[in-house]
Amino acid sequence: MAFWNRRTSIDALNNLDDRHRLKRTLRWPHLVALGVGAIVGTGIYTLIGIGAGRAGPAVILAFVIAGAVCACAALCYAELATLMPAAGSAYTYTYAVGGELLAWIVGWSLILEYSVVCSAVAVGWSGYAVGFLDSIGLHLPVWLTAGPHAGGIVNLPAVVILFAVAGLLMLGTRESATVNAFLVVFKVLALLVFIVIAAKAFNGSHFTPFMPFGFGAHTDGTEVRGVMAAAAIIFFAFYGFDAVSTAAEETIDPKRDLARGIIGSMIVCTLLYMGVAAAALGAMRYEEFSASPEPLAFILRTLGSPLAATLIAAAAVIALPTVILAFMYGQSRIFFVMARDGLLPHRLGSINAHRGTPVAMILVTAIVTSLIGGIFPLAEIAELANAGTLCAFIAVAACVLALRVREPARPRVFTTPWPWVVAPFAIAGCVYLFVSLPPATRTRFFIWNALGLVVYLLYARFSSVLAKRVYQRA
Repeated sequence: MAFWNRRTSIDALNNLDDRHRLKRTLRWPHLVALGVGAIVGTGIYTLIGIGAGRAGPAVILAFVIAGAVCACAALCYAELATLMPAAGSAYTYTYAVGGELLAWIVGWSLILEYSVVCSAVAVGWSGYAVGFLDSIGLHLPVWLTAGPHAGGIVNLPAVVILFAVAGLLMLGTRESATVNAFLVVFKVLALLVFIVIAAKAFNGSHFTPFMPFGFGAHTDGTEVRGVMAAAAIIFFAFYGFDAVSTAAEETIDPKRDLARGIIGSMIVCTLLYMGVAAAALGAMRYEEFSASPEPLAFILRTLGSPLAATLIAAAAVIALPTVILAFMYGQSRIFFVMARDGLLPHRLGSINAHRGTPVAMILVTAIVTSLIGGIFPLAEIAELANAGTLCAFIAVAACVLALRVREPARPRVFTTPWPWVVAPFAIAGCVYLFVSLPPATRTRFFIWNALGLVVYLLYARFSSVLAKRVYQRA
């Protein structure tokens, strides 16, 4: 069999040896909390300002577009996650359906996505942490709170929070999931407080003109503008449900709970986002808050609610790490499964006997993400993360369609409704969002994958478990 067409077996994924399987410790409330923790974060706390700067009040429309695409992708994820309840998310599904080469491309893109997301959220957290410390009289020097792009040396708060979350993950999956659930509740309550206070200052005139920069993405001087330009970065605010699918192997009842976790977290977050976006735009003109690194706290402070602003900043400081936790969790599991499959050095997939977690990969993830988060600006990091995610979403939707043709009779615990409408819409929407990203971001994404192909051709295609089986038979 040609190396690009080597595939894992779906049945084998459902019957992994216990010696090579992660411990099952999670139930559906943990999964919903993991999904909400991953989704509600920098996207709504920070990127709403960047999105408003690109689309004006029509950033609400950008939320709707990005949310619709993600909802379709989430339905596809739910079907495949319950069909193949093994760690690895889109990488594992593609390996079983599309073959090893495509799986490598998706896995390499997921490494980019999860690493860069952790870094982006850490930078967003740093903005709120510095603002919160300033509000209580503690002022940190710029050279310690910003990367070279902003006149500093390193964003030290971003580096510190990444290693703190890595330490929590090393303690164990159930322990970190329990802490995550508590912080998610705190974070959601803070956003509800924002909606209630901001709604009192609602002014409909702030929505006029509704679409000042048009619909399509275009360059306006040095800035990228338009509803789709905003959607291409606001997309960052919605994904995170895919982190739930990386927990498939550690879920006690995956056939029941994975669909609940993925779809439940999307419903909660979509409703919350619409309320926050409408309240923010109604309370203040987008030109005033779009440049702030902490837009929600800035709005409340300007409205004369400094205590509530401090609460929002404190919520971001305390609860934004739940996003880092969810994505660092997912990143370490992607690394782990690729190592288990032999596409990365096998020793990197080792599991700590006492904790039941891939400690080595968590540490590697913390180092990589801290290097990115300590140096680069938020907008560039988020856009690059989106490119990797869009690739994975396209692969998952395509896998759903391919299995409908190849194995229509295979039992499915959860079935994507109207698959020949939902999956193509997810693919088309992701492609449109991808081309709406800045050209520099797309170029970096292709450079990353070109590097990945070199690694695959020189190392992974010979070292994979499936390749060794072929050589042994020969």
